[in-house]
Amino acid sequence: MIFGVHFREMSIADTRDERLRRLLVQKGLRLTDQRMVILRELDSVDAPISHGELTERLAHHTLDRATIYRNLLSLTEAGILVRAQLGDNVWRYEMPRSEGAAHDAHPHFVCNDCGELSCLPEEAIQITEAAREVEIAEVQVRGRCAGCVGAG
Repeated sequence: MIFGVHFREMSIADTRDERLRRLLVQKGLRLTDQRMVILRELDSVDAPISHGELTERLAHHTLDRATIYRNLLSLTEAGILVRAQLGDNVWRYEMPRSEGAAHDAHPHFVCNDCGELSCLPEEAIQITEAAREVEIAEVQVRGRCAGCVGAG
């Protein structure tokens, strides 16, 4: 106890919440409970998820589909989330794992059999030296995931 204040170690959740709060403030968005719930969930997943998938994951909260959708749009417009469409006319959202263009450059893998979506490391795709100025909006690799290959 120092100066009458008890100090405790910050838990991982406290650290994450502080990072998410700071991100909202930096981007000029109001800090709301709904945004925090959505950001916590998106921060916990390893691949982009759709509005429908997010709504299912947040079913135990009091957020309705419209509230989730409006927040996804405002978080994307503010540059906090990245939105990608992977050829199936479904928008998916994710929290960038790195800043700016470094995040935008990473490719996604989509399984043709089960539809599983995963992020690939940026170095998984090499641009040949023939292309001097490359502007990548989205890179998608399709095939069969390990689970589908193993299943037969």
